[in-house]
Amino acid sequence: MENFPWLTTIILFPIVASLLIPIIPDKDGKTVRWYALIVGLIDFAFIVYAFNTGYDLHTPGLQLVEKYAWVPQIDLNWSVGADGLSMPLIILTGFVTTLAILAAWPVTFKPKLFYFLMLAMYGGQIAVFAVQDMLLFFLVWELELVPVYLILSIWGGKKRLYAATKFILYTAGGSLFILVGSLAMAFFGDTVTFDMQAIAAKHYPLNLQLLLYGGFLIAYGVKLPIFPLHTWLPDAHGEATAPAHMLLAGILLKMGGYGLLRMNAEMLPDAHATFAPILVILGVVNIVYAALTSFAQRNLKRKIAYSSISHMGFVLIGIASFTDIGVSGAMLQMISHGLIGASLFFLVGCTYDRTHTLMLDEMGGVGVKMKKVFAMWTACSMASLALPGMSGFVAELMVFIGFATSDAYNFTFKVIVILLAAVGVILTPIYLLSMLREILYGPENKELAEHEELVDAEPREVFVIASLLVPIIGIGLYPKMLTQIYDSTTTQLTALLRHSVPTLAQKAPEVKPSKWKFFSLSAPKIGN
Repeated sequence: MENFPWLTTIILFPIVASLLIPIIPDKDGKTVRWYALIVGLIDFAFIVYAFNTGYDLHTPGLQLVEKYAWVPQIDLNWSVGADGLSMPLIILTGFVTTLAILAAWPVTFKPKLFYFLMLAMYGGQIAVFAVQDMLLFFLVWELELVPVYLILSIWGGKKRLYAATKFILYTAGGSLFILVGSLAMAFFGDTVTFDMQAIAAKHYPLNLQLLLYGGFLIAYGVKLPIFPLHTWLPDAHGEATAPAHMLLAGILLKMGGYGLLRMNAEMLPDAHATFAPILVILGVVNIVYAALTSFAQRNLKRKIAYSSISHMGFVLIGIASFTDIGVSGAMLQMISHGLIGASLFFLVGCTYDRTHTLMLDEMGGVGVKMKKVFAMWTACSMASLALPGMSGFVAELMVFIGFATSDAYNFTFKVIVILLAAVGVILTPIYLLSMLREILYGPENKELAEHEELVDAEPREVFVIASLLVPIIGIGLYPKMLTQIYDSTTTQLTALLRHSVPTLAQKAPEVKPSKWKFFSLSAPKIGN
């Protein structure tokens, strides 16, 4: 079994299985939903087995590598592999997508098409994290957008077509930068190759690196999302259904962070040294701006959507910290938010199914009749506000410590960044606890209680939230259970990034960041 193509199987199995859905005899969707769930569980079992048997925690490089010639005339290969940057996200994808299929249980409109898209997206999302060919990466990145667009435009809310169109325009537009950057890197030098490792080994002039880095930053900044490229996300979440919410918040946003680590930082380390202060500033803007905006939202979906944007700011700061603990914290924040964001948006869907409103002004006191929903909302909100003992606390603390102890920035800049980021951390519990108060506490809205049946959570809903809370609490109490998966890879990446700083200073002294007003990049030694 050592030579079995596990990653190829994990990617293609749900896609091939989705092709059989049209021939399944089913009228009301009950058969096809069980079929999709079983396929999701089997694929997740494949992921866990491959991880347990074929992945070495102490090896920083690619593992489970498979490479097959696809279009040799243009050197396009089916090349997949997993390391510390991709394996945790592959596991997250399998876990969250399987739960999203279970969350889609009430879907009765065009169920065959819906579950076909869910399974196709399952394989496409894993492919984004596993492929090791730049051109193939662009293809799976683009193909993965189609199911999301269709799910938004067919099963969304009243403004679903606007939200879906905005989503595809933003993300597909950003993808063009991936294509142009990939072609430029592939054709640079004496050899033409799309292999990511071969491309990373090339020596690019600094000016070209800066252009490539800027293009990739736009592409992945849309997906993360980074201010001001974020406006598609609140609209998409505002019209999406619960399963689409879980995939958007749990997985799609993480593709942006993964791209920044894999291509911007790993392949263009010299340019990263120049752009790192910009990433820190953008991260602070994300945290503070989105927290303030979330505080002002009266629509429940948009409030949680802006909360997601705020939390992604910590990923940017961690990536730009030049410390092992900071980069590790960025990875942990992506996994943690994937779990917490999926749980919160699933609860948004549960609450809407009962109250048929998303406006906080129209809710109130529903916790009296929905005690299980009350408990789940409270637990997941505590995780989101980074309560000690839950994964969000550990992730944000690691980012703060990593940036505060970084020797790549001067003291003044670090103090300003930490103080501003702390404002966002303070605002988060304020707007989340205020949200809980307006939904669950206080006097019961009599008009809502008279017109809507406020039944408590059913076993399926309790199971989904419990499944998400187990790793959230587990990681919070014992972070090593997750960090050991990627520590060797992130440590190697941090050493590469730190080594690039003096190299940049020697090659291009005219663009030294030390000329910038509030911060300066020193020439740190390798290691912490």
